[in-house]
Amino acid sequence: MDFDFELVGKIGSMALIDREDGIIDYTRVARISRELRPGCIWVSSGATEIGRLDFMQRTGRELTGEHAKTDYSAQGQAILMQTYRQFIDPAYSVRQVLVEHHHFNDERKSEHLKGLLLRCREQNAIPIVNYNDAVSSEENRRMEILALMHDKKRVFECVDNDETASRIACLVRARRLVILTSVDGICLNPDDPATLVKSISGKDAYELVQNIEEYKKYCVGASRAGANGARAKLEYVKDAAAQGTEVYIANAKYSIAAVLAGSVPCTKIGIDLK
Repeated sequence: MDFDFELVGKIGSMALIDREDGIIDYTRVARISRELRPGCIWVSSGATEIGRLDFMQRTGRELTGEHAKTDYSAQGQAILMQTYRQFIDPAYSVRQVLVEHHHFNDERKSEHLKGLLLRCREQNAIPIVNYNDAVSSEENRRMEILALMHDKKRVFECVDNDETASRIACLVRARRLVILTSVDGICLNPDDPATLVKSISGKDAYELVQNIEEYKKYCVGASRAGANGARAKLEYVKDAAAQGTEVYIANAKYSIAAVLAGSVPCTKIGIDLK
């Protein structure tokens, strides 16, 4: 299979934050940023939590009410992009790409997004992607998703950036998809690292999807409150893996290079070509 991009990667909010000090983990962002090259697409969560922490540091209080997430996200996006720009090789351009569910449920918008991402590769630029929480009303989004469900068999919400990264990997036919999180990969019991699933494979797309579905049955719970957990991750990456993309779910404390080399614990998902 021909691939348009070498890598789509994603990091979760909790993996970006130094919880002890209540700030961005700058060491981690710097390490990741230095590994990014044109031909990579990086999906980064964290804007809302970073905005919340920044607001608290500046004002000594938290926001309340239904619009807090919107306001935090708008504040955090500027900091998130500034941080990536600081550490990515200055020889490369950095472009912010904010997406919503429309971009993956409307064919014309999907093609427009794909064109933007392909031009980034050609123009020596690295796109940093995030869901556009700053202008996305949860109530309106739910209504729009319900309306789409009347007309389509399958609808993508992409509020979870695991799903966003997986849809982008499908859109651009990525060779590899790396999802960095706060644990070592898919664990059948999130409280027991010994239950790490090191590999899920199949001789073809059909068998691979069957095996993914089988592992979903045993995945319960999540590594933190509010997270969708291992079951959701497996569902989100299923299409990408079935198209031939190698999927890695790993701990953000490891370098991307180490994950791809198989020298650190992780979960690898893909068609067995041997």
